[in-house]
Amino acid sequence: MARDHGPQIKDDALFEKLVEDGNSPGKAARIANAKAAGTLSHNSVHLEDRTKADLLAQARKVGIAGRSKMDKAALIKAIRDHG
Repeated sequence: MARDHGPQIKDDALFEKLVEDGNSPGKAARIANAKAAGTLSHNSVHLEDRTKADLLAQARKVGIAGRSKMDKAALIKAIRDHG
């Protein structure tokens, strides 16, 4: 049984699984809460299928430093690691 992580985590079992799988607690909380709220979209485009301009915009939005000097693969890695 999943431990109760308080009112800020809406799906404790999913949160714990995501953390065990290597996700940061912040990213795990966002995913678990979105799934619990029914707002988790599985229709998103995979990062590899997005244009470099889209990736740069996403990197800017989440505040990744040095993004303008990154190639597409580096942007993908930085976005994934940001969580």
